[in-house]
Amino acid sequence: MTDARRTATEPRRRPKQERSRERIDAILATTMRLIGEKGIDAVTMKEVGALAGGPIATVYHYFPSKSAILAMLYERFSEESRARFGAIIAEIRGMDDVTQAADRLLDDYYGRVAADPAIQDLQNAIQADKALQHLDIAETRHQAKMFCDRVAPMLKPEQREAFGRVVFLIFQLAGGVVRLALTQDEAEGRRTIEDYRSIIHAQLRLFL
Repeated sequence: MTDARRTATEPRRRPKQERSRERIDAILATTMRLIGEKGIDAVTMKEVGALAGGPIATVYHYFPSKSAILAMLYERFSEESRARFGAIIAEIRGMDDVTQAADRLLDDYYGRVAADPAIQDLQNAIQADKALQHLDIAETRHQAKMFCDRVAPMLKPEQREAFGRVVFLIFQLAGGVVRLALTQDEAEGRRTIEDYRSIIHAQLRLFL
């Protein structure tokens, strides 16, 4: 990513004092609420500033652009995802647990995104913004590594590299599958998730 894009999508400063953290929390919470109510495209920095309890200058004091707010919202979403992810993969104690854990991860992700329109819109915005797409890919790599680090010791050494590539693809494609399912009616969306689950099972069986 170029320096210009990095500057546009990173916060101007990280909060150190409690008051600054509270202001940033208010900006993020307001933005997320507005995204859920009206969609990302309709949200403006001016409106965020007004509803977060301060002037627009306060928003720009911390964030150079709306993309920078989205980036921090995604960062926080990812932090929560990692915690939930870690709790699920911690239950993997043997080969028989791997597929079950993959099922739980898919269901947990689908449930979270389906339950919150703001998360859906945030995910779509991240995919649509070229300056932010790297965040999603980097997070996928991190979570795939967490999964592989847990499972790899159970595999033959010569399987591990290929397993890592397959897991990364499964995780990266999951986002697109979930977004597709959420554009469909409930029955078709559930079939889409179940079809993808079958693909995951088939790929994992090659190694387990």
